[in-house]
Amino acid sequence: MITMEMFNSSSPVLNVHGETTDTVVFFLNDFIKDNVKLGNTYVGIIHGRSSNILRNRVHELLRKNKDVDSYRLDIWNPGLTIIKLKTNKNQ
Repeated sequence: MITMEMFNSSSPVLNVHGETTDTVVFFLNDFIKDNVKLGNTYVGIIHGRSSNILRNRVHELLRKNKDVDSYRLDIWNPGLTIIKLKTNKNQ
């Protein structure tokens, strides 16, 4: 389960707000790979909240990504998805 104490202001965040659904694929996959290598467990993706097109694409990619343990929308900001990555400690 992801709690707010685990994701904080020093957690890495990728902002894809304003990008196309095609470019999000590359940014998201590289961001996740880099953070797994760095040993980060919690990261965030800013996708915005207007039409949910980017959010839906981001969530689709997260469901398919083998390095993602779980994810959820931030309860205070539905334009942000918080992700728990699989690391050596929690695999």
